[in-house]
Amino acid sequence: MRNLFSLSSRDIAIDLGTANTVVYVRGVGIVTSEPSVVALEVVDGIQKVRAVGSDAKLMLGKTPQGVRTVRPLRNGVIADLETAEEMIKHFIRRAAGGPSRFARGPEVVICIPSGATSVERRAIRDAVTNAGASSVSLIEEPMAAAIGAGLPVTDPIGSMVVDIGGGTTEVGVISLQGLAYCRSARVGGDRMDDAIASHVRRKFNLLIGEGTAERIKLEIGTSLRPGDGVGRTTIVRGLDVSRGVPSEIELHQGHVAEALAEPINQIVDVVRMALEHTQPEIAADVIDHGITMTGGGSLLEGVSTLLQEATGLPVHIAKDPMSCVALGAGQTLENQILRGALQTA
Repeated sequence: MRNLFSLSSRDIAIDLGTANTVVYVRGVGIVTSEPSVVALEVVDGIQKVRAVGSDAKLMLGKTPQGVRTVRPLRNGVIADLETAEEMIKHFIRRAAGGPSRFARGPEVVICIPSGATSVERRAIRDAVTNAGASSVSLIEEPMAAAIGAGLPVTDPIGSMVVDIGGGTTEVGVISLQGLAYCRSARVGGDRMDDAIASHVRRKFNLLIGEGTAERIKLEIGTSLRPGDGVGRTTIVRGLDVSRGVPSEIELHQGHVAEALAEPINQIVDVVRMALEHTQPEIAADVIDHGITMTGGGSLLEGVSTLLQEATGLPVHIAKDPMSCVALGAGQTLENQILRGALQTA
């Protein structure tokens, strides 16, 4: 496909996440951070893009006939190739400041889960190429997160990073600009939202959408049960399944902690497994420097404390956890030394 857009010398890095897409422009920094959602509309039998990003997310669960919202990524990889291409085109165009007539498309560095298969990697590469990139390099998310968090990835010092994203949790043990060990589990923010929605339906017979479940997680989400068993509360509105009418309930943190217990335990198990497979010398460094957490999931109340208790190691949350992966990928464009972390094959 002919290149549609170009940033001239301003190449870009994209953290193509299940929940959010973050775009970094070389020499500028992060320019876009929006939900990975596309609204599609059928007009005269032809499917067209109606909205992308924040505008499309507002339509989730509220679309009329003929319009549907799609999340083209699931578990960190592309589930709908055609829609993903349209979304990437939109973000590249926005980063470029609009359509361009230059012939050369941007060089793109894009993040992938460490557990992505060769087929999934090819799908991501093809989608970005078709969206107008002149060349595509891949970087695994744990490595990008470590670079963005400021860990000494080029030194002979072992570091451990835990990146909790929307679709996956990535655990990486890094030394000398390489992954000494990595583990990917398909559990993250989306699984937490599903767990909250399932718990509310099971316990209160109330059906809620994914937007409401996400709001509950952001407002009163916690991985630790409050001391009084209740904690903060919020009002939740949905559809009463038994009566078939709208209804509302009061939900407290104790309920949310109960709902999130299973996905949080899965994350802890993945970290423990990574520690078991870590080389002794690197493990000694991890004891000294601790575990660094990145990704939106690291902001969940109590998750760092729970991980610290489970591992016995110090746990730190990165300065800007939601942007670490995009910042790390972007730094590979700026720093020649860090380019060794990229995969171009």
